[in-house]
Amino acid sequence: MALQKTLKVFTSYLQKHFSCLLWGLLTLIAENTYSQTIVKEFARDSANTYFCTGITTKNKTIPLQYDTIVKIALLYFPELENTKIKIRIKKQASPLTARPRIFTFFRKATKRKYIITISNKTDSRFSAILLSNLSFNAQIGVVGHELSHISDYNKRVGFYFLKLLFMHLSKKKMDQFEYKTDMRCIEHGLGYKLLSWSKEVRFKLNLIQWNGIKHLNEQGRERYMNPESIMRAINQNQIYK
Repeated sequence: MALQKTLKVFTSYLQKHFSCLLWGLLTLIAENTYSQTIVKEFARDSANTYFCTGITTKNKTIPLQYDTIVKIALLYFPELENTKIKIRIKKQASPLTARPRIFTFFRKATKRKYIITISNKTDSRFSAILLSNLSFNAQIGVVGHELSHISDYNKRVGFYFLKLLFMHLSKKKMDQFEYKTDMRCIEHGLGYKLLSWSKEVRFKLNLIQWNGIKHLNEQGRERYMNPESIMRAINQNQIYK
């Protein structure tokens, strides 16, 4: 009798919670699928139809003109599904930046809010690489870079952001910071998009590489990964096989 009663309770529990368990399993599968689906090149005309249908943008504020590229990039960051992110457009020197809202530094990651700023006007030297002037895949790549920052910030505690403020005073530290962020973007599956951005920026600015972190093959120093470094990282990562 005790065994029958136990089985009855267990069966009732499974029936009651099966849908939740199944939904959780399907969500986990979907998240891993999205984060591992490698697309070498998106076509602007078809991307919205095939890749953005049904994407939830809960807690996200996205300018309409960048809706599609942001949604595609977010596909590769399922861990940011519930993260509060506001994307705004305003004049600033850097084409794109990502940071937490100042007054949320010391909150838990689940309570923190982030701002991605897209510049619509900058120094004439950099106007060619404003987001609005980049190709579709390069846009996805650089947005992925900024989301990589936020993904990392979500793992940090408040005092890290004070440390980060001082890191901006050191070129060497910032070289490492941005280089690691590029690597994080590649690990999320946006390596080919980052490659598009890297090639396009260097072409438009007539750069061989950014000054910055010294690379292993002694090619020089680079703050953001150059195309050769990106391809090497892609070839070494199993998700691109």
